[in-house]
Amino acid sequence: MQTAELSAVDLPERAANTAARTVLFMALFLFFWISLNPFVDLTGEAVLDPSAGNSNRLNQIVSLGLSGLILLFGLFHALRNQILQPRLVLIPLFAWFLFVSILSNEPMLGIKGVVLAVIMTVNASIYLLIPVSERHFAVMLALGTLAALLLSYYGVLFEPNVSIHQATELREPMNAGLWRGHFPHKNSAAAAMVIASFFGLFVMAAWSRLLGGLIVVMAVFFLIHTGGKTSSAMLPATLIVAWAFERFRFLRVPIAVGGVALFNLLAVGAAVIEPFGAFLTNLGIDATFTNRADIWRFAFGAIAENPILGYGFKGFWQTEELVYSGGSIETWAVAAANGHNSFLDITLMTGVPGLLLTLIWVLFLPLRDIARVKPEEQHSPLMRLYFRVWLYTLFNAGLESLFFEGGNMLWFTFMLALYGFRLQASASTRIIHSRATGGT
Repeated sequence: MQTAELSAVDLPERAANTAARTVLFMALFLFFWISLNPFVDLTGEAVLDPSAGNSNRLNQIVSLGLSGLILLFGLFHALRNQILQPRLVLIPLFAWFLFVSILSNEPMLGIKGVVLAVIMTVNASIYLLIPVSERHFAVMLALGTLAALLLSYYGVLFEPNVSIHQATELREPMNAGLWRGHFPHKNSAAAAMVIASFFGLFVMAAWSRLLGGLIVVMAVFFLIHTGGKTSSAMLPATLIVAWAFERFRFLRVPIAVGGVALFNLLAVGAAVIEPFGAFLTNLGIDATFTNRADIWRFAFGAIAENPILGYGFKGFWQTEELVYSGGSIETWAVAAANGHNSFLDITLMTGVPGLLLTLIWVLFLPLRDIARVKPEEQHSPLMRLYFRVWLYTLFNAGLESLFFEGGNMLWFTFMLALYGFRLQASASTRIIHSRATGGT
């Protein structure tokens, strides 16, 4: 995201190019943050039907159209070799996902899911090439985030029936009174507000303190009203952990690898190992993590039956075979929308090999890329944004299913952090190589 000096003759062409990039960037941003179908009604019986998908033909057409434009832009960009990198990891990863899906009981669900995941990964690998500068990036983030926040507040004020959880909702009437804005659930709204807060802090540092501060205040106020306890606690915690991660290099592996392992051990372990559950209970922590423990115990049992191949990508939760299997007599978890743990879900769907390949991409390679970034760049507002998004999503993945969710805003933003690290590392490597060879 660097700009070069331009002559007066070049300025009109550069302005038109910047405008086109802005339109492309904002179109995909708003597609993820607002969608074509905001303010979903949760009181209808369709929310209980496992065969009722959230996508529609218009959504698919717009998604494919935007993806095509993003790909076309990427193919003509000087850094087009960055598309779908690192291929040595991603090609085996998606090939394995496809393989286990073909062997599963729901091959078409898996194949469609893999195709969508690949498309979204391609989009993410190109997306950060669109801004012409860091300031341009900050301006677009500010405008897009403000648009999403204003729409959510509009819903709460003028469309409360579809912006605030109601007691008449069929799936979770206990959430009545909690804000969700134009998002489908309070938890997704809470996660969005955390990311919006990170965006606001970045905007404050890179462009406008006023607009950035406004974004932070609006996002935090909305977050409090979502009732999302986990996200509300993780926002300040992530800021503190990210600060330590940035400042102390020797803590980076313990924070990222050790932190994720410990969090999952305590959370998921509490569901299947009694001493862990008792330990958390003694600390005053809900050892069931809002009834997730039942889901995790059920998922562990399913993984034990098929640990290598799994059940196919998108081939387990909410499939008709599972929901109508009669297993609800033993546990309500058969009707769960997902496993509420990204690491557990990937293992459940794609087996232990799928989990290992995923961890290499989302956890270990970023640590390598971060280490390759120039020391002075590691303390920049841009890297700080990536640190916060990456760490928050990694830890939040222990309580929510996020990985490879094609239309999920948080997953897409997480991938942007992965590619942000990679681009920053590549820039540093090119500069070092240029100096070593005497280039300019």
